[in-house]
Amino acid sequence: MTTPPFAPPTAAEVAVVTAQLGRPARGVIGIAARCACGNPVVVATAPRLDDGTPFPTLYYLSHPAATAAISTLEATGVMAELGVELEDPATAAAYRAAHESYLADRAAIADVPEIAGFSAGGMPERVKCLHALAAHALAAGPGVNPIGDRALALSSWSPARCACADPGAAHRDPERRDVAS
Repeated sequence: MTTPPFAPPTAAEVAVVTAQLGRPARGVIGIAARCACGNPVVVATAPRLDDGTPFPTLYYLSHPAATAAISTLEATGVMAELGVELEDPATAAAYRAAHESYLADRAAIADVPEIAGFSAGGMPERVKCLHALAAHALAAGPGVNPIGDRALALSSWSPARCACADPGAAHRDPERRDVAS
């Protein structure tokens, strides 16, 4: 197993995620992408939660403004439009590679047989959840998940513009190690 590309979250980061979600954050093992102010946008979640439940969604979109923007895309039928893009062989191949990348990232953290081969968002054959695909695109960086990249490009939200309720809250933790996304 390789080391995940993120440090364990600090107490302040988990508190920010809890506030973003409006419920206790579960299984957070790192911050996979950040807002311009340093607050979490995407959390990395353990492949097996503390209660033993397998959890296939490694990259979870936590930022309320990002979540709202992606929800708007889903509500306006963009998922179907993006699904049609998978008819292009190059896009389909890149999407399959994104699926494999996601599985490799999760396997680097833990092997959970119950979710082997399952990634998120409908990968590699369909577009099912833009939230998961956008989260993967933000965590992995541009060019890894073509459908996640497209969803972000079509959305009204950007991690380059802070839209946080408490900008920079993750910076106020003395335990904080790194804020690079």
